[in-house]
Amino acid sequence: MYCLEVNGDFACFTRPEMKVERVSYDVMTPSSARAVFESILWKPAIRWHIDKIEVLKPIRWVSIRRNEVGAVISVRNAQEAMNKGTGCLGLNIEDERQQRAGLFLRDVTYRIHAHFELQPNARENNPSAKFLDMFERRVEKGQCVNQPYLGCREFACDFRLVDSAQLQTDPVAETRDLGWMLYDMDYSNATDPQPRFFRAALQDGVLRVPAWSSEEVRG
Repeated sequence: MYCLEVNGDFACFTRPEMKVERVSYDVMTPSSARAVFESILWKPAIRWHIDKIEVLKPIRWVSIRRNEVGAVISVRNAQEAMNKGTGCLGLNIEDERQQRAGLFLRDVTYRIHAHFELQPNARENNPSAKFLDMFERRVEKGQCVNQPYLGCREFACDFRLVDSAQLQTDPVAETRDLGWMLYDMDYSNATDPQPRFFRAALQDGVLRVPAWSSEEVRG
């Protein structure tokens, strides 16, 4: 099992039930924590599982109004341009600009405990020790596939590997029911991925994450 400490100025673990404005969950979601580990080491032969998330700083909120682009380039237009060999794929942000408010977390620090398991497609030349060494080497050098972030890519975070047997900072002394939280997306049907949820609770600053296959995780 590995333990990563991550921190950042802002975070937004977006609630999927909010259709227009971005509103964050109170605490980092398992899917966001998994994305942090995958940003450091991702291989088809392994899958990361989050065991628990410790909240090291008080939960604080900030409301920010910002400009966003409300459209993306049409796939159909891109395909036509590819077939014809010419075409315009430009997007005028002045025409598509939208101002939206968001309720984000600020000044956050988490400790994420996770492990990985080999996938059935892992070959014999891909033992666990190979990926263990690879992950430790990359995280100690600060290497990553892409910059880890806290929910939204614009909220980049710092990370460091910590020894779970020598933790020096206690989680915040806070216990509360967090309600139903997004666990992760179920990609068993690649053409129609579905969200899965679990009942999240913060106990003395610790969010324990049930196993993906447990009855606590529901679609």
